[in-house]
Amino acid sequence: MSNKIIIDKFGFREYDARWLYKKDINKAGIRNLGKGFGSQIIQHTKKNNPRVVVGHDYRSYSEEIKTELKEGLKSTGCNVEDIGLSLSPMVYFAQFNLNSDAVAMITASHNENGWTGVKMGIKKGLTHAPEEMSELKDITLNLKFIEGHGNEKEIKDFDKVYKKDLINKNKLNNKIKAVVACGNGTAGIFAPDILRGIGCEVIELDCDLDWTFPKYNPNPEDLKMLHEISKSVKQYNADIGFGFDGDGDRVGVIDNKGNEIFSDKIGLLIARNLSLSHNNSKFIVDVKSTGLYLNDKVLNKNQCKTIYWKTGHSHIKRKVYNDKALAGFEKSGHFFFNQPLGYGYDDGINSAIQVCHLLDNQKKKMDEIINELPKTYQSPTMAPYCKDEEKYNVVEEILSEIVKIKDDKIKIHNQEIKDILTVNGVRFTLEDGSWGLVRASSNKPSLVIVTESPKSNERKIEIFRFIDNLLQKTGKIGEYDQKL
Repeated sequence: MSNKIIIDKFGFREYDARWLYKKDINKAGIRNLGKGFGSQIIQHTKKNNPRVVVGHDYRSYSEEIKTELKEGLKSTGCNVEDIGLSLSPMVYFAQFNLNSDAVAMITASHNENGWTGVKMGIKKGLTHAPEEMSELKDITLNLKFIEGHGNEKEIKDFDKVYKKDLINKNKLNNKIKAVVACGNGTAGIFAPDILRGIGCEVIELDCDLDWTFPKYNPNPEDLKMLHEISKSVKQYNADIGFGFDGDGDRVGVIDNKGNEIFSDKIGLLIARNLSLSHNNSKFIVDVKSTGLYLNDKVLNKNQCKTIYWKTGHSHIKRKVYNDKALAGFEKSGHFFFNQPLGYGYDDGINSAIQVCHLLDNQKKKMDEIINELPKTYQSPTMAPYCKDEEKYNVVEEILSEIVKIKDDKIKIHNQEIKDILTVNGVRFTLEDGSWGLVRASSNKPSLVIVTESPKSNERKIEIFRFIDNLLQKTGKIGEYDQKL
């Protein structure tokens, strides 16, 4: 192995770590990351030989990266328990089931091939927040390693334990026909089995493992993936369609008519269903989510409270944990369920199961249930390129402009800005409840833009044009992944 250590500092992101493999991080860099994380675990647990559960996704290079990470962990004194090919939620579950001290999952989630990364956590059910990531970055880049001697063991067939846990708790009363799409990612060997186990009739779509992702990236926000699911739902006259991301912690939903339903609205439907038997509950939603939660008649009737919070699986699950909320929902498809529904972390398959329970309980078609919500016009999540070292400054520039526009009472599509939320980027709301969001991506060199209007599709588009115009003036914006 080369002695040269490559590890780009920008790979340490808000709450997980992601790099282009070999360009921005090499094997030696991964090993040092393992040393850094191992040292951090020992500092936090005050144990000489803490137990760390490790898993990996199905990419051609994930296993070799896991090998280097494990070597780094062991060199600090950590005892590694390897559960093999995994989903992120399976690794999180293992921390509860095996009562380990920490977890590390080798995955780049939905990022394109070439990317790698690590999702990690020490406290059960939680992954690193910005504070822990900053600490890890400091330990790793400044070589503040603890030396020790750890060991390694393989935990065989843990996938069966994970599957059994979800199946046994979630049997359906009525058969539901579901299209299950996995984009040839790791969820393909988990989701169909589990959903069949609870009582679904499953139609598999791109569930064979193939690390080249030949058709589309396994990303439930990707319109290409959603369109493929839509076609299959209509072809097979299915009740529902599910799309899972590469590491299985997110889900996208297509209704029985083949219409894509943005995950924030699925979250609202699940929250409504849960509120019937869990009065006075709290729900946490991210700033990209629909404004419908605030004035929802069902949630209000059942005295439930909704709090908008920072986008990102680590932020939301921590907020759900700290506020003792029943559940949390992200527009990206991360859903979080506290006891008795889950362990607090994001699990795309458990989220799909909760949608199945919604259908099972209400005995209505999905399109009928979604049509009970007020109509809004939503954009997909759009991500223009912006350098990691510039993206946060660009958002600050945009915030200053939007504050000035609000103060000067300048109208956007005949509407003044009524409110500005800055908990994560800038989300501005117009007089009629229409809104736009600009924030820095937590895991890629890009920004994130979302718009919504309860009034018209035209207004949704005009808000996007307004935002895009401000961004183009900065001169720091590249191509979009998708546009209206």
